[in-house]
Amino acid sequence: MKLGLGLYRHMLKRDNFRFARQAGATHIVAHLTDYFRPGKLSTASGDDVWGRAAHDSTHWTYDDLLALRRQINEEGLELAALENFDPGHWHDVLLDGPRKAEQLEHIKSTIRNMGAVGIPCMGYYFSIAGVWGRTEIQSARGRARGVGFLEAQTPPETPIPNGTVWNMIVDDSPPPGSVPEVSSDEIWGRLEDFLTQIVPVAEEAGVRLAAHPDDPPLPVVRGMARLVTQPQHYQRLLDIVPSHHNSLEMCLGTIAEMADGDFDLYEAVERYSAQGKISYIHFRNVRGKVPNYEEVFVDEGDIDMLRVLKILHRNGFDGVLVPDHTPQMSCDDPWHAGMAHALGWMSGSLNAIQQA
Repeated sequence: MKLGLGLYRHMLKRDNFRFARQAGATHIVAHLTDYFRPGKLSTASGDDVWGRAAHDSTHWTYDDLLALRRQINEEGLELAALENFDPGHWHDVLLDGPRKAEQLEHIKSTIRNMGAVGIPCMGYYFSIAGVWGRTEIQSARGRARGVGFLEAQTPPETPIPNGTVWNMIVDDSPPPGSVPEVSSDEIWGRLEDFLTQIVPVAEEAGVRLAAHPDDPPLPVVRGMARLVTQPQHYQRLLDIVPSHHNSLEMCLGTIAEMADGDFDLYEAVERYSAQGKISYIHFRNVRGKVPNYEEVFVDEGDIDMLRVLKILHRNGFDGVLVPDHTPQMSCDDPWHAGMAHALGWMSGSLNAIQQA
């Protein structure tokens, strides 16, 4: 197993690469869309959204990806994966809109460029509503700042205004009204269209697609059905196009948040790691389950993280673990301190398990 760090676009800087290496990481997962960018915008309907999707390009070019990989390599790290297509690149794939065919071709170009550059994995989240409803709270040990989903504090589930996907603006001049509600059959059908077209290209390019589960893991959010809200739903996704290149981005925290289903987190880790279907892991701990849960430090939540590592080790998992959203610590640099704590705990635990 390998230790990694996830960085958003505005954080892809040499100092952060050096921080990752100093903390023991060997790999970077790069988010080229700043989903959680600072500040909010408001739509005409009054909805708060987190910035605008990309409008300046339709996909990520070979030259841009090569430059990023080289910068990361120069600091002694490898680029393990990209995470999240920019909504501006594939909103009509998600919405089944008029530019769907065109955008699928752009996604294929991105995957081919990744393969040519040598980036082995593309993490994605097939969702219209995206991550929604989380609240910033003092959730972790010592009143450290984190986030949670608290039923009493979630905003009203208003319809999604036209021109927004994932709480990001994809059209500056949309028609009035809201995105039509989407049923479970419809969203699974759209995912099948996506995987049927993209997995063969990923196979040719040598790039694994890795699907993230729904967070919060509710069956419907803002009128939009969700895909993976129980661990067994992952198997349905994998069976659409059976392939080594159709795989999972396993988020431990999200799976732990899921309401009790056919099998628990540890059974899910066992099942999918034994199949060799996990590309990389969001190593996040939580306390509670939907509709009330809190993200906490890696060593204090409901998940026995050492048990998870032992299962992965026994099944020969050799992918990357990234600490994901760790609580921020009370100091001059809260994010870096929180990540340093998580990476240190992970590094020590990995060494102990791998040397046992």
